[in-house]
Amino acid sequence: MGSVIEFLQSLYQPDKLIQLIRSGGYVVLAVIVFAETGLFVGFFLPGDSLLFTAGLVASQGFFKVQYLMVLLSIMAVVGDAVGFSIGYRTGLVLYEKEDSLLFKRKHLLYAKEFYDRHGGKAIFLARFVPFARTFAPVVAGIAQMSYPRFAAYNIFGGIFWVCTMVAAGFFLGNIPLVRHHLEKVILLIIFVSVLPIIVEYWRNRMKASRESRDLEAGEPLPATHKRDSLVTNGPGNPAGKNEESIP
Repeated sequence: MGSVIEFLQSLYQPDKLIQLIRSGGYVVLAVIVFAETGLFVGFFLPGDSLLFTAGLVASQGFFKVQYLMVLLSIMAVVGDAVGFSIGYRTGLVLYEKEDSLLFKRKHLLYAKEFYDRHGGKAIFLARFVPFARTFAPVVAGIAQMSYPRFAAYNIFGGIFWVCTMVAAGFFLGNIPLVRHHLEKVILLIIFVSVLPIIVEYWRNRMKASRESRDLEAGEPLPATHKRDSLVTNGPGNPAGKNEESIP
């Protein structure tokens, strides 16, 4: 148990993250990227900061950056494909699954809201949003999104996400000022990567506060709120039939 806790801590401590990447090499990077994008247990993994740091390490000659981009792009695409398959085969029952150590229902519902808002584009956009990155392909599978359409967003999004993050780390790592302040740069990347979660949390708090005031004042809820309730709970609606109506 102690080794597991130490591993989790190393993911968010810049010096230990660099050490983990160097000691684990291509294999550890590939497993983490696949787990974050394809398995529920990967929702806590730091995809953005991991890729950026891998690029920094590659700039020091530890990896071939081309190999890194190809390998991790493949793992990101395969991971999303696995997530889609899980959602497609399991269906709506996932929305009723109880929380466990390795599954948080609120993250799935967050991804569903993200998917409802952006439609098929969510598969691409979610690459840059923690938690949504893990659960968006699952929601697309539950929604019975056509696989060719999903695959197009998945392949383009996976390659773009991996290559931009690794390239950013690689090229910034060649700048002396960045190289001498690696820990601060990685901490900044970690903060930026979780910023969408903070913004979304604040937005939901404000929305809940407004709805609470509206209820106290006797005003009806917004139509979008009613629509979301119908999408989630409505009989005969496979939680994603509205996907085709969203551009």
